[in-house]
Amino acid sequence: MSAEFELRCPISPDLGYIRDLVELHGRHHGLAGERLEDLVVAVNEAVTNVLDHGGRAGVVTARAHEHGITVEISDVGGRLTPEHLKAAHVDPTGSRGFGLWIIQHLCDQVTLEQTDLGSVLGLHFHSTPAPADRQRRRAAREPESRHATP
Repeated sequence: MSAEFELRCPISPDLGYIRDLVELHGRHHGLAGERLEDLVVAVNEAVTNVLDHGGRAGVVTARAHEHGITVEISDVGGRLTPEHLKAAHVDPTGSRGFGLWIIQHLCDQVTLEQTDLGSVLGLHFHSTPAPADRQRRRAAREPESRHATP
């Protein structure tokens, strides 16, 4: 019998603490190397967005399932919309503002739900990504691709 657990952590400005918890959860459930790094970076970007735009409060919830790991980032602001996700791009002149683009390129799937309590951004990671997904994530990690003009 394996011990499964769910990670629930309130969002706070202590991003290092949240990254450490998410990394521990991902490692416990079999993620390693770049795959684990992608999980940690995507969650860091999502939590940073909550701190900057989502009411500065919420919860990070991570769960493992038979296909991988899902992390939900709930915020009390409720301002994140599907239009934000669709419009996410890299501004080559900016040093900030491409978190949603990075998230969408590192995750296998990103979902968004609006509730009475705010927004819930779902970050889904499969245990083994498809080859095309690997190329997309590699592009998100390379600094020159983030600053290249479209």
